[in-house]
This record gives sequence, structure tokens and C-alpha cells, in this order.
Amino acid sequence: MTTKRFIDAGVKIERPETCVIDSDVQVGAQTIIEPFVQLLGCTRIGSNCRIRSFSVIENCTLGNDVLIRQSCVLEESTVADGAQIGPFAHLRPGSEIGENAHVGNFVETKKAKLGKGAKANHLTYLGDAEIGEGANVGAGTITCNYDGVDKHATRIGKGAFVGSDTTLVAPINVGDGAYIGAGSCITKDVPSDALAVGRGRQITKEGWAAARRARRETRQS
Repeated sequence: MTTKRFIDAGVKIERPETCVIDSDVQVGAQTIIEPFVQLLGCTRIGSNCRIRSFSVIENCTLGNDVLIRQSCVLEESTVADGAQIGPFAHLRPGSEIGENAHVGNFVETKKAKLGKGAKANHLTYLGDAEIGEGANVGAGTITCNYDGVDKHATRIGKGAFVGSDTTLVAPINVGDGAYIGAGSCITKDVPSDALAVGRGRQITKEGWAAARRARRETRQS
């Protein structure tokens, strides 16, 4: 009966016999729900969205034109108009994903707020974080929000760029338009429009590997 109600209202449910949709769920017209989706609790989904297969959405609010790619898990979070989530993303309680923002492959958020157009596309953990409009968070970035006793906040400003494999040790603020070099461990605030790099200097010893192999061959002979 539940799926028939949605179909009559203009929602397209592909293979409805495979989906789980609770009675309190609401879905807008022209939204497409693919096979093996679970919509649970008091979830609200806007119009013209697409919920791809194997995603589980519980007690969330999604705006219009939202794309949830395959195998995402969303809990007690909000996703604004035009945002794109996944595949394989996890929005934990308290996440707020802004208009046209992207949360991509294997990204986890918890009490994180992403501003309009912000992106965290790959392999990232954003906990107790606020990401400004248009900011880009590179692959492998981690907000180190827990010191073993308390949780602390990370704030990344508008238009900031965080290079891949960065750790941000909270509490910390990255200003508007700032850049963080890839592979950095950032422990101090970064002013707006600054560049921060926190990593060891590369050392290159030419011929080292060849000499090591030669020594091994000599010992083995």
C-alpha cells in the first residue's frame, strides 16, 4: 500500500517489491527510487531526486534535485537542493550538506556542515566540522576531532583548498581562501589566503637503491 501511494503521486519506484519504505516517509513527485533502497523513519525527500540502489536513509530531510549514489547510509541529516552524495558515503547524525555540495566516495561526516558548493569527494572523515562555501577538501583528509576526552571543532573557510592526505588537529581554523599543502599535519590556525605546509622535507639519495642491491648480492655470493 505504501509504495502504491508514492507511485500514484508521481514517484517512480523501480522494483518496489525490493524496497523498504516506512509509513511516515514522504517523497516528492518525479523522484526515482532504485531497487533495494530503504527509506526509514520520518525521512522527507523532495522532488526530482534519484536514490540509487542499496542506499539506506533514516530520519533525513533531502531537498529537490538531490542525487544519492549507490550504497550510501544517511542518518538524521539534511541534504540541500542539488547536492550529490556517494557512492559509499556515510552521513552520521547532525550532518548538514549544503546546496550543490558534493560528498563522495567513502566519505564519512558527523556533525559536519558543508556550505554551498563545497566538495569532499574521496576517502575523507569530517567530524565536528564546518566547511565553507566552495571549499575543496582533498582525498584522505581527516579532521582529528577527538583528543581522547573531548570533541573539538574544525572550521574551514570559504573557497579554501585542503590538499590530499591532510590531518587537521582540532580545535583549528582555516581561513577563507587558504591553501593547505598535500600531506600536511596542521596544528595551528591558518590565516585567510595563506599557504600552510606541515610535512618533512623530501630527501633524495641518488644511487642508494642500486648500492643496497649490490651489497645484498655480495653477501649472498
